[in-house]
Parts: sequence; C-alpha cells; structure tokens
Amino acid sequence: MTQRPLLLALAGAALGAAAARVAYTTFTKRQPFGDEKTWARVNHRGEPVTLLEGPAFAAGAGAALALTPGLPVKVKAAGVLTSVACGALGAYDDVFGTSASKGFKGHLSALRRGQVTSGAVKILGIGATGLAAAALTRRNAADIVVDGLLIAGSANLANLFDLRPGRAIKVGLLAGAPLAGSPLAAVPLGAAAALLPDDLAERAMLGDTGANALGALLGLAAAQQLGRPGRLAVLGAVAALTAASEKVSFTKVIAGNPVLNRLDMLGRRPVPPPAEVIRPTP
Repeated sequence: MTQRPLLLALAGAALGAAAARVAYTTFTKRQPFGDEKTWARVNHRGEPVTLLEGPAFAAGAGAALALTPGLPVKVKAAGVLTSVACGALGAYDDVFGTSASKGFKGHLSALRRGQVTSGAVKILGIGATGLAAAALTRRNAADIVVDGLLIAGSANLANLFDLRPGRAIKVGLLAGAPLAGSPLAAVPLGAAAALLPDDLAERAMLGDTGANALGALLGLAAAQQLGRPGRLAVLGAVAALTAASEKVSFTKVIAGNPVLNRLDMLGRRPVPPPAEVIRPTP
C-alpha cells in the first residue's frame, strides 16, 4: 500500500467516525422522525435502549462518503445511495415493523400469501438498491447482478448479527478489515467503531437501520475491490450463512464456542449467572 491510499483511507475513517458521532449527538437531542418512544426498545436483558445509533450510522457514513477524497464520482454516489437508501429501508422496518413474520423466509412466505410485510418491503427495496448501486459502477450485466446480490445479501446478513451488544459492529470490523485500505470501506468502519462504545454499554443499538447500512456498505466495498471469483466466493459465504440462520441460532453457536464467545463478550457487561432455584425442604 502506497502512502497516498493509506492517508486517504485514514482520512475516510476519521471523517466517518466524526460524522457518526455528530449525527448521534444531534439525533439524541432531536429525533429524525417521531419522538423518543418511536426509537425506544428493550434489549435482551429487558433494559431500555435507543435505536438512534442506526440513523446516526447511516447518516454519518453517507455524509462522510460524500466528503471523502480519493473516490471516483460514481463510486462515491453508489456509496451514498447505499448508505441512505438501506438505512431508510431499515428505519421503515424498525419503526413500522411487527414480529408477525420473521427471517428472510418468513417475509417471502407472507408475500406469497399476499401479505406485504415491512420486512418484505425492506428486502425488495434493499435488493433494488443493491442493483442500482452496482449499475453505477459496472457495465457488464453479470457483474451488476453479482454485485447487487452481494450488497443486498451483506445488508441482510449484518442484521442477523445485531442480537447482542456490539456483535454486529464487531463482525463488521473483522469482515471489513481486509478492505480497510480503501476509503469506501474505511468510512463505514470508522463510523461503526465510533459508535461501538454506546453499543457495548447497552445504551444504544444499530437496529435494522444501522445494521443494514453497515452490511450493505461493506458489501459494496467488497464488490469494488475483489475480482469476480472473489466476489462469487464472498457471495457464496453470505448465502450459506443466511441459509444457516434459518435453521440454527447464531447466538447459541457463538455461546458454545470458547473463542467466538470470548470475542463476543469483549467489552460487554458480564452475563449474570442463572438464578439459583431454592427447593422447599420436604
């Protein structure tokens, strides 16, 4: 890596981090839509958290990509489109979604029955966004399809990890590290890293808004940096993990693996031990 690309990547990461923090501070003072209750949720402990981390990530990453030097105009436009559109579609599901249908399969099954769920709107919208972003940077129809599927699939996969504090961001940072030499990847990685402390402290979470935008941007970065064989390999891995999520619980798999569990718990509050059951004396 020459000095200039490294400096551009560092500048992108710094801009992403700064923009995400500014957006988060702004949104916690004045919500982008609705009021505090609109974005309030209960986490896995039953404690209140805010989903405003998600809009802060999508808006911050989009703004930083627009300002980051060193990216071709069409690539920059694809990045801004991906962040804003996937974030907006995720926000629609965060605000208006229900738990009637769950998972990729559940939403598509409901769609076949004529029920248009918020999740189905998000899936179709993110698919269209992925193809549109790919069309901005590719001319070959096959490459547009592969890149579009990679962007959309990565958006969905990242959301599947947003079930415990910091998990989706950690997965994003690990998956995106090999791509960090490009500002296109460095911007979302910087934005995610800047929001990680609030996520780990269980004050906020990405929600669909942030997780979809994070995954989609990393998918776009992979699409831009990898050759077709590499993109097909990554797409295959994304598809395999997505299919596996319909059958197994990522949380149980992670908890059952000492290495993965240690990484998952890094920086998090300890999990309380199960309450001791006191049996009455016969």
